[in-house]
Amino acid sequence: MYSQDAISGRRRGRPEPTAEMLSGLACLICGTDYRSAPDREAVVVSHRDDKQQLACQGPCARLASGSVTGLDETPLPLAERLSRHQADRA
Repeated sequence: MYSQDAISGRRRGRPEPTAEMLSGLACLICGTDYRSAPDREAVVVSHRDDKQQLACQGPCARLASGSVTGLDETPLPLAERLSRHQADRA
């Protein structure tokens, strides 16, 4: 388990999320790109601008949301997240 101090310290030290992270294409914590690692188990950990924010299930989700399983919500399919990301960039 992580202490609250460790979690908040990790959040403060983390750089701003990339466009891919904000679109749910990459993990908010470790930066794993789900387009090149489709077998990674991603979970919804928060929302921003009506978009799901994802993290890898386990320690990354714990750091992002306080729960290893994230929120009780199913992530959108990768293809849909990718098309929304491309539409936002256009």
